[in-house]
Amino acid sequence: MTKNEHQRVIDELQAVIDDTQHTLDRFEATGMETEMPEDYHKLLAILDDAVTQQRAHTLAMLDA
Repeated sequence: MTKNEHQRVIDELQAVIDDTQHTLDRFEATGMETEMPEDYHKLLAILDDAVTQQRAHTLAMLDA
């Protein structure tokens, strides 16, 4: 991948991270993490995966 392609993926992953964090914040503000723990943990997994992928693309871009 080129640096531009890595940057595009990094930016898209940042949008996923931001949206997921916003949803988690709303879950926590309304107490839904206790009402819907499975969904809350799925959101945490999505956030973790997006951060991990973003880090990998950042390192690959820096190495290129």
